[in-house]
Amino acid sequence: QVQLVESGGGSVQPGGSLRLSCAASGSIFGSRLISWYRQASGNQRELVARINGDGKTIYGESVKGRFTISSDNAKNTVYLQMNQLKPEDTAVYYCNVVNQMFINYWGQGTQVTVSS
Repeated sequence: QVQLVESGGGSVQPGGSLRLSCAASGSIFGSRLISWYRQASGNQRELVARINGDGKTIYGESVKGRFTISSDNAKNTVYLQMNQLKPEDTAVYYCNVVNQMFINYWGQGTQVTVSS
């Protein structure tokens, strides 16, 4: 069983930056997928960024070049560095881990609000 706790959300002006963290209660080393999703009010949850089991990263089209996903296996923590934030980035951001048994784990989410 892995518990995920996100932090680092908040309110920021357009053009600003935030770094989200996702702390796992157990080891995430060797996970099949480690991802950040987001869900804006009234919208479906969408993939923001992902680290595949081979270490490769993929990003949603709307965040490419602005967001960076990374993980620190020693700290069992996943990060999402978000730069050049836009109002349309406003959403609840969720951390997701899929382990070797294809079990999905989700965090409780952290709110990011981008507004002037």
